Amino acid sequence: MKKAIVVGFILFMLIIAGAVLAGGLKNEEQPIEHKEMVALGDSLTRGVGDQGQGYSDNLENLLTKNQHQTVTVHNYGIPGQQSDGLLEQIKDENIRERINKAEYVIMFIGTNDLIEGNGGDLTDLDLPAIERSKNDYESNIKEILSIIRDENQTVPILMLGLYNPYPDMEELNEIVQDWNRTTVQVIDKKEKIKFISTIGLFEEKSTEYFSDKLHPNHKGYMLITEKIVEEYDF
Repeated sequence: MKKAIVVGFILFMLIIAGAVLAGGLKNEEQPIEHKEMVALGDSLTRGVGDQGQGYSDNLENLLTKNQHQTVTVHNYGIPGQQSDGLLEQIKDENIRERINKAEYVIMFIGTNDLIEGNGGDLTDLDLPAIERSKNDYESNIKEILSIIRDENQTVPILMLGLYNPYPDMEELNEIVQDWNRTTVQVIDKKEKIKFISTIGLFEEKSTEYFSDKLHPNHKGYMLITEKIVEEYDF
């Protein structure tokens, strides 16, 4: 009887050991992936208006919830930056190295081009001046995308479209849509470049989603984040 008990105990321990070993092998077969994202742009990429870093921090947190994937977002947003500034910024050797190693690049730029092209605000719209600014923006975007693609031929590039911070201004809404159409035309038929529209996220101006005249608050940035995750399959 005692011998049978001992044999049974040994078999039981062997089964437990096998299960632990199998679990260990299973974990080795599914290592946690680490991926890097480069975020480029202006204050909206930097996260001005939020206690964190806006959609950048939100994306890092949401995508890392997957237990087999951690994501680090390198935020290079500069408040007040226009597309010509971004063009110069990505010529920096350190940023180009980040782009070279990145699994994703996300870009939110153009709002300051539009504002400065109209003289520094969005009242009393100067349509010819805005059109000239848009043409410069288009030229800069083409060169920016070319530099990114030269540095990393396969990285997916996510282009966030502009939104209208004054949704009750119908004429401004049409201008923003025109700038977005220009962006879409620039990236049309280019591989691994995705346009993500934000213009429909803020249907009215309120403190529920905005921290000031232009920048979203945490709740507003979360709307942008959710739109990105909804539109692109990470």
